[in-house]
Amino acid sequence: MSATATAGQVPSKAPAAAETMDPKRLIAFFAMVLGMFMSILDIQVVSASLSEIQAGLSAGSDEIAWVQTAYLIAEVIMIPLSGTLARIVSTRYLFAFSAAGFTIASALCATATNIEQMIVYRALQGFIGGGMIPSVFAAAFTIFPPSKRNIVSPIIGLIATLAPTIGPTVGGYLSHAFSWHWLFLINIVPGIIVTIVTWNFIDFDKPEMSLLKKFDWWGLASMAIFLGALEYVLEEGNANDWFNDEYILIGAVASVVAALVFFYRAFTVEFPVVDLKAFANRNFALGSTFSFVMGIGLYGLTYIYPVYLGRIRGYDSLMIGETMFVSGLAMFFTAPLAGMLASKIDLRAMMTIGFVSFASGTWIMTGLTADWDFYELFIPQILRGVGLMLCMVPINNIALGTLPPAKIRGASGLFNLTRNLGGAVGLAIINTVLTNRQDVHYMRLREHIDWGNPTAVEQMTNMAANYTAHGLDGATVAVKQMVGLVQKQAMILSFSDVFLMLTVLFLAMVLGVLMINKPSSAAGGAGGGH
Repeated sequence: MSATATAGQVPSKAPAAAETMDPKRLIAFFAMVLGMFMSILDIQVVSASLSEIQAGLSAGSDEIAWVQTAYLIAEVIMIPLSGTLARIVSTRYLFAFSAAGFTIASALCATATNIEQMIVYRALQGFIGGGMIPSVFAAAFTIFPPSKRNIVSPIIGLIATLAPTIGPTVGGYLSHAFSWHWLFLINIVPGIIVTIVTWNFIDFDKPEMSLLKKFDWWGLASMAIFLGALEYVLEEGNANDWFNDEYILIGAVASVVAALVFFYRAFTVEFPVVDLKAFANRNFALGSTFSFVMGIGLYGLTYIYPVYLGRIRGYDSLMIGETMFVSGLAMFFTAPLAGMLASKIDLRAMMTIGFVSFASGTWIMTGLTADWDFYELFIPQILRGVGLMLCMVPINNIALGTLPPAKIRGASGLFNLTRNLGGAVGLAIINTVLTNRQDVHYMRLREHIDWGNPTAVEQMTNMAANYTAHGLDGATVAVKQMVGLVQKQAMILSFSDVFLMLTVLFLAMVLGVLMINKPSSAAGGAGGGH
């Protein structure tokens, strides 16, 4: 099994050195973790503050969403490419230049004076920052011996899930306390530190510049169009009525054609831009599937909670951030527990507990009403945070821990891509379900509110009398108020539908856990001091 190769290769050369980590490498690794945290945080840090950015740049409501979309499209192209780039130029050059470029792009975002500049700078920020994410996963599974991975895996799992979860909190606080410019300025000092430390301390591998001659430029172009167009279609589809929109249709066709070219070249050229052979490893393929589903849960709920709190409860960005911080705290305190459990119990059992915990949180949310606030959301958010951490650690170990070291760099890019694509697909489905189900619920509720319904008539009469007493056209205002109430209730019912859908999805993942190869082989490469 490849697991024995992984577990055996690293320590066989220097058994003593394997257990005592080189402090220089530890410093480099933690600097890389900080870089990854900044890059993932910036996906969501603007989400709670888009209205402030829109006002500051005098942007239209249809343009402001591109502050988020441009970043996601650019990042999703770079993430799978980073493994190949790391092989060519080495992890040191790739990471240090990515950190420096990300820092410069962040400064440019803060100086943007119009929406066009902001979109270009955000795309640069996302593309360059995307190079930092997979490198951390690859480093964790190549420079650390198997006995240390139960310490390292919770760290990268925590960062990968905590950063997007607390993004709205951090963003809401910064734009509230200072201005939207600080959403980007906070990256400057950490970015400089990460650049200097990684440049001086990373020594995991050497460049293979000879590979540049074999680089598949057609593969890169087709991958960029395939993933970029796919991300665009998923992000913008619901708002633009999907394939009824000309640009969405063109994007979908371009994505399909480019995908065919990309997959053809990936399996036929000597040095493909992304090595897809890692999917031949059953545990990696299953781990990537779980990562895709985790992306749906992670990014889906990070999106839907603020939408509910903003539209139904009328919370501002700071209040939304404070409410959602509960999940972040739950993840933070669960991380060490997850690391400890990973070496004590069957990884499949641990994942099952995590999926059930997440599903329990979304199941409670199916009872959502217009009155739910911090205290009603408290338990569901804790279950969500605990569930995410208990799933992420074994998923990371199962997916990457059984691969030979030579394949991990390329595979970590694919693995991280599945999480981001899961988020994109999840958001597209959630938005579509919210829109369609809200229409369905509105029509059903409207059928019950007619002049034959005495309760509805009584409420309308009372509302009309109240407004008439204040010198207004009571009947007209009462009808508008009633329509508003029905729309609000229809929206809440559509939220419940989404939470029910997520509950079923995560419970279904429990069945997927049964297909994983026995973790006795996974744990050897994945993290088991056993």
